[in-house]
Amino acid sequence: MNNVGRALLLNALKLFDLGMMILAFVAAGLAVLHYSHTVSIMEFFSIRVKIQNLFIFLLFLFAWHLIFSLSALYASRRLSNRRDEVVDVIKATSLGAVVIFVAAFVFSIRMITPFFLLVFWLTSTLLTVSARLVLRMALTFIRTRGRNLRDIIIIGTNSRALEFARRLVSRPELGCRIAGFVDQEWDGTALFRSSGFALASDFGDFPRFLRETVVDEVVVALPFRSMHAQAALIAALCEEQGITVRVLTSIFDLKLARSFAEELEGDALITHSTGRVEGWPIFAKRVLDLTISATVIICFSPILLVVAVLIKILSPGPVFFVQKRLGLNKRHFKVYKFRTMVADAEQRMGEIEHLNEVSGPVFKIKHDPRVTSFGRFLRKTSIDELPQLFNVLKGNMSLVGPRPLPIRDYKGFSEDWQRRRFSVKPGLTCLWQVRGRSSIPFDKWMELDLQYIDKWSLRLDFQILLLTIPAVLRGSGAA
Repeated sequence: MNNVGRALLLNALKLFDLGMMILAFVAAGLAVLHYSHTVSIMEFFSIRVKIQNLFIFLLFLFAWHLIFSLSALYASRRLSNRRDEVVDVIKATSLGAVVIFVAAFVFSIRMITPFFLLVFWLTSTLLTVSARLVLRMALTFIRTRGRNLRDIIIIGTNSRALEFARRLVSRPELGCRIAGFVDQEWDGTALFRSSGFALASDFGDFPRFLRETVVDEVVVALPFRSMHAQAALIAALCEEQGITVRVLTSIFDLKLARSFAEELEGDALITHSTGRVEGWPIFAKRVLDLTISATVIICFSPILLVVAVLIKILSPGPVFFVQKRLGLNKRHFKVYKFRTMVADAEQRMGEIEHLNEVSGPVFKIKHDPRVTSFGRFLRKTSIDELPQLFNVLKGNMSLVGPRPLPIRDYKGFSEDWQRRRFSVKPGLTCLWQVRGRSSIPFDKWMELDLQYIDKWSLRLDFQILLLTIPAVLRGSGAA
């Protein structure tokens, strides 16, 4: 597709998105009026629109277009998958609905109720997602028939370059055509020639090749440590001629970390991260933490008060046990629990350390002589953990995450892979809690924590929270 055709399609898509927003707005208004029985459909369409309301609606349209543009929904998404595009659309429509809600509050627009916003969000999301999927299907149909193709040159003939080329060839719906490879003679050239791909040019002849050949994009797959200078020259040459350059980012050959691009005041960054640190799922997780922890504290406040009084009456010493533990990226914070042991339990640790019943650096024994009779009940029911909800409110902890460990236990870690558990916030409960708790060996405990980090999602958090309830009621593995 040439630049004119692409510009026409892009403008048509922008107008279509605005049209879907208007349609969703009208549908939401009709739904509200239908259920309120105040105005008939004919009366609705005959209502005179005030200049002020028209101006506000135009602001809505502008904000909608701006949100979609900032969400990169009008950028080239040839190499992205359907799931990513659907997620981006949902983010954009959700943010658009929030903007409309705020504007309705500021300008006192009575028609925009929570029900209106729900219908608007559902309608706009379904329409926009459906339109994007239909467009993808249409482009796939066109590209698999040899139209709307982009000619790609790959710089480098190593195994990474060949693997990338094979992935492009196996995905004809992307519309990427390999125009050739560029490299100098090296030990792997013979192996490359047996792959069936063509060597279009060497480095010396590449400037002439680029001037005389149709090239839409250049993908650099050179080893950066040894050929950084050559890669930089090629990128500068492509920049000079206005040709798009892509770089394979697996420079360090990392196995677990996910890569994504960022920019800081003009400096491009490739970030490698093994755990989510930002984005709407993390925001939603924090909202969930605040909502549930605050609700539980309020609902259980009579129980918390009774337990505090009983601890004070039945055993001399403070009500709460406060201890320094390791949080996100090994930050120290004070964790709060109801005291279940005698007041000098920490000082008596050395006397019973030889009784430890679990492997690894952690210390746990089933019948700890320092635990009070009431403390055993609190531990069995996990009531002693409830004050940690205040840690969740403060942001030191989350509802779900690897359990926070004391500094003493961390000092006993012998394997660096175990320390990856500190790349996320600690939590009240995790897979370890619902799979047996204290009865699980230390290494298996660490593996479960890493499994949680690698497979994390909001859905997994909900599953763990639901499974924690029967585990607590059974008191399985509590110590």
